Amino acid sequence: MEHNIWLYILVMAGVSYLIRVTPLVLIRREITNRTIRSFLYYVPYVTLAVMTFPAIIEATQSTWSGLAALAVGIALAWLGCGLFPVAVLSCLVVLVTEFFLV
Repeated sequence: MEHNIWLYILVMAGVSYLIRVTPLVLIRREITNRTIRSFLYYVPYVTLAVMTFPAIIEATQSTWSGLAALAVGIALAWLGCGLFPVAVLSCLVVLVTEFFLV
């Protein structure tokens, strides 16, 4: 059984290495295509959003309190509030919502 674990780890390491090295080997010159450059520019933001938004909703006891905090956070960020006030007020919304809903 232990032999299989090391084989799995080795295969995962190889796949991870190939995914990171293949673009470096295949793309030798600067990317000038506007569409591809725009796509590559937004990949980190989309990845962060895909990981963060479900966690915001599922981190609370109620889906509704997570959605309320998300809505308040988006509204405050849209109005230009900084990260700390958005985080504090979103946490307060979760606290108040869970206190009255649960």
